Amino acid sequence: MTDPRPVIRLRPKAEVRAIRHGFPWVFADELVVDRRTKAIVPGTIATLEDAERVPLGTVTVNPNSKIIARMLDRDPEAQIDRAWIAARLERALAMRARLFDQPFYRLVHAEADGLPGVIIDRFGDAAVIQPNAAWSEVMIDDLAAALCDVTGVTNVLKNASGRARTLEGLSEETLLLRGSLEAPIEVPMNGATYLADLLGGQKTGLFYDQRPNHAFAARLAKDARVLDVFTHVGGFALAALAGGASLALAVDSSAPALALAQKGADLMGASDRFTIRKGDAFDQLEALGAEGAQFDLVICDPPAFAPAKSALHSGLRAYERVARLAAPLVAPGGYLVLCSCSHAADLAQFRSSCTRGIGKAERSGQLIHTGFAGADHPMQPQLAESGYLKALFYRLDG
Repeated sequence: MTDPRPVIRLRPKAEVRAIRHGFPWVFADELVVDRRTKAIVPGTIATLEDAERVPLGTVTVNPNSKIIARMLDRDPEAQIDRAWIAARLERALAMRARLFDQPFYRLVHAEADGLPGVIIDRFGDAAVIQPNAAWSEVMIDDLAAALCDVTGVTNVLKNASGRARTLEGLSEETLLLRGSLEAPIEVPMNGATYLADLLGGQKTGLFYDQRPNHAFAARLAKDARVLDVFTHVGGFALAALAGGASLALAVDSSAPALALAQKGADLMGASDRFTIRKGDAFDQLEALGAEGAQFDLVICDPPAFAPAKSALHSGLRAYERVARLAAPLVAPGGYLVLCSCSHAADLAQFRSSCTRGIGKAERSGQLIHTGFAGADHPMQPQLAESGYLKALFYRLDG
């Protein structure tokens, strides 16, 4: 029986060795893109061949994306169906079950977990799927069904928004696929309690990637005055309170996010040590500086200032500015934590920007720790982009 799947072929000068060694993407300029290939429906499963017509594996194709093909399986005859998805989910779940004693974590981290472009965050008996590649949009029902079968979750939300979908030529949509979701979900993490709004919050409702950095900051927070800028739903501030901070001030521009942070502090019985301040982060940093405010621990965890190479220069300047404004707020001998989730800015570039900013604030000190995303956000070794999160922990002199 003839395989009904289309076949796509690499150009002779394509980096076939990298693909054989595990690189999961094929860019449009590496592929023979003829009229037949351009007519392939986004999300179609195909067989990838090298220029000599040797099969390399099973891929998903999207002619509308610069990443025209994503490797699904090294077996060129693999059947991509619900059972195949379930097997990938079972493997992902097995690792998280070893790492976490409660079902609150990132269950699937895209290519690193063998499900290209797919993000799944779990919140107890609820889960949020971000189908950021065309194939996962086409197979969203199979993804949801397999997810429920493998994990036992009963509530599944599709959160189809963000830059990744735009690059794939996909529309934005938030849709409840299974069960019901009404109130924000309580999430225990590092001794703190967070409120995750799965329906109306940013991305999937909570950023699990900072979990180990929250924990490290909490170790510095005992009896400390803490400032958490770009706090979202309480991020570092609530972790610091759980670590014994004497007070925590949380700053964010989003009133709904701050309201959830406040509810988290209330649930922890820490509302007497927690205050919020709504406003633009840069404006608030400048205002606190003008007030002569001082803290023992200052954390700045901004959104991605450099989400793409085109924004790298301006993004690095923004990180430098954050460091310059935050450093004067740190009491002598205190700690400054600066974070970046920008794909385009690597660790060395980010560190250089932060160092310049601290220097321009006429402060100096030690870099005592560099943190990254937790183990539920594994890296695909061939993709530098999957190691996006960086957190620099400084101890500043007088």
